[in-house]
Amino acid sequence: MTCAVRESGGGWRCAGVRWPREVPELGWSRGGDRRVSVLAYGTGLGFRAVGERHCVGARGNVCPLGAVVPGRSTGGRCAECARLDRAHSVAADTMADDPRTYRVYLAWFGPGMVKVGITGEERGAARLREQGAVAFSWLGRGPLMAARRTEEVLRAALGVPDRIPYAKKRAVRGQLPGTEERAGAVAELYARAAALEGRGWPESLERLPLEVVDQVGVFGLDRAPDADADADADPAPGRSVREGGTAPGRSVRELVDGGVVAGRLVAAAGPDLHLAVADGGVVVLDTRLITGWDLTAVTRATGATEMPEVIGSDVRVPLIDIGGGGVQGGLF
Repeated sequence: MTCAVRESGGGWRCAGVRWPREVPELGWSRGGDRRVSVLAYGTGLGFRAVGERHCVGARGNVCPLGAVVPGRSTGGRCAECARLDRAHSVAADTMADDPRTYRVYLAWFGPGMVKVGITGEERGAARLREQGAVAFSWLGRGPLMAARRTEEVLRAALGVPDRIPYAKKRAVRGQLPGTEERAGAVAELYARAAALEGRGWPESLERLPLEVVDQVGVFGLDRAPDADADADADPAPGRSVREGGTAPGRSVRELVDGGVVAGRLVAAAGPDLHLAVADGGVVVLDTRLITGWDLTAVTRATGATEMPEVIGSDVRVPLIDIGGGGVQGGLF
């Protein structure tokens, strides 16, 4: 069984992974048309990149220049579209009169990797899934500016960053501690944050009780198997992620014209898809790198019949070692 990405083409371009629910989806666009492909762990996924990579535009609008963008850019936008997209984001502080309710969250990505952030209440935990947060808890809810002020106070008082690079998240994802230790780390952060209430917190922010949400199961990280292992074999409760499956060793650096990525989807976190490949390893595909490319199905002739056959595992794009920083030579 293969994911619907293999049936892309005809001018459809991938818009990356989305997490509106507790299953990952690939978004697609063609002009003003939109569609999604729901992904499932254990199924095949593959494509071939064709031509050049073009700007994905901003806020649902097509790039007026049709600009070509670098293959290694995770934003996938030209300078002008990137500016327009940023200008209308919550992070840009240009929406002070936003009437919606916002939530402040405490997110844990791995040992020593925590952050404070905000998200619209109507979005639920989608933002946490998009960021690849392994575990989190809500801290409070209130108007945008109250949530923003609380976020700033906590960052300064707790010494936590406003963002964590995906490369760092990726490097620890295959070596996460057990469930109890993950929950304990979030609870400790919550206690430190709650102790600051009344010392810079806006009165209009309502504190929410500690409730740790663990997303290892949602991401499939507790059951990421070797390429030939039983996909239904779950680790024992509380076991560390490293014991439950194969840690990814390489990630895609960029796509190139004619480059192929194909494998079996075993896990996903944030924009990353973990693909089991023929050598028994796991390669991570950051789907922010595939936006703006024309993608076609991966097939080959099967001899005298010349009937196409789906390729199960094939990676022929530049790869980089996760955590090591060294680029694998050539196209794999």
